[in-house]
Amino acid sequence: MLISNTPKSFKDRWRTPVDVFKTLDAEFGFKLDVAADESNALCKEFLTEQQDALRCDWNSDGAIFCNPPYSKIMPWVKKAAEQYRRQNQTIVMLLPSDTSTAWFQEAIKTSHEARFITEGRLSFISAETGKEGKAGNSKGSVLFIWRPWRRLGCRMTYVQRKKLLKRA
Repeated sequence: MLISNTPKSFKDRWRTPVDVFKTLDAEFGFKLDVAADESNALCKEFLTEQQDALRCDWNSDGAIFCNPPYSKIMPWVKKAAEQYRRQNQTIVMLLPSDTSTAWFQEAIKTSHEARFITEGRLSFISAETGKEGKAGNSKGSVLFIWRPWRRLGCRMTYVQRKKLLKRA
């Protein structure tokens, strides 16, 4: 088991690699980042911890991006399943690839696509240092995508890590 040395105050604040976000943004056109703060927001519009994205609507005029705190993923998955319909917007959530969890099963039941990132792990940006984590992520990653115009039924796809790291 890998033990993290990240201080507790920074543990849930790892930032999505900018190149990965740019590649996804070129595909989806994100307008709102719902799990962010001033130091790690990737969209002009974002919801902070103080705004409490789990208690408010994710009002957006375009696609919504979410790299939630990994310590409590289930509430974020349930919120995405509610908000894609309410907002009539695509939601893309970046999560660890852990098929053994209840939140993963919930995401499979409510999303339209699970896009597994293959051939390597993402190196997230430390909130403490502002640099890529040296050891990389302890798990692979998956993108869950909720689309308002699709029927339920999650299809499994994949994308190579190197394709996400190319600038859009």
